[in-house]
Amino acid sequence: EANTPGAWYRGHRLVSLDGTTIDLPDTPDLEQRFGRPGASRGASSFPQLRLLTLTETGTHAIFAMAFGRYEVGEIRLAPDLLQQLQPGMLCLADRAFVGFELWRTATASGADLLWRVRKNQILPCRERLPDGSYLSRLYASPEHRRHDEGGLVVRVIDYRLEGVPGAEPLYRLVTTLLD
Repeated sequence: EANTPGAWYRGHRLVSLDGTTIDLPDTPDLEQRFGRPGASRGASSFPQLRLLTLTETGTHAIFAMAFGRYEVGEIRLAPDLLQQLQPGMLCLADRAFVGFELWRTATASGADLLWRVRKNQILPCRERLPDGSYLSRLYASPEHRRHDEGGLVVRVIDYRLEGVPGAEPLYRLVTTLLD
């Protein structure tokens, strides 16, 4: 592993799921295909496309991507892309992606996940672990949570960045790495 390009963690190849928008040349064909976002004075100067990638974290090499019109959200592009994950990968993602269906799709690939979640996401402690993290479950809906039906086990890690100017008061991650 040490001689292989890229970033590794505990035998996992680190990959990141991330999205952006890209300005395109100002042509009628591209405007029709991808659209043009609104702006304070009408429309923006350029058509834009929405791009979502799976990227090797160390090398920044993109190995899978999905794209669509600028108004298509990253969440809509994610399911097909997450199927490109493989066993041996550890996929990092920001808080926009955590949800029951996307988590289930990503874990079906055999990859492990480490995704940031919103600090107010409801993740009750089911078992406290020695390092202060805890086991919880993601559910398809609040009703499923109330009846404890069909939840997916996750490990929750809460942390703070002490002494870092501008840091949020609390950060929260969920992972498939339960040990």
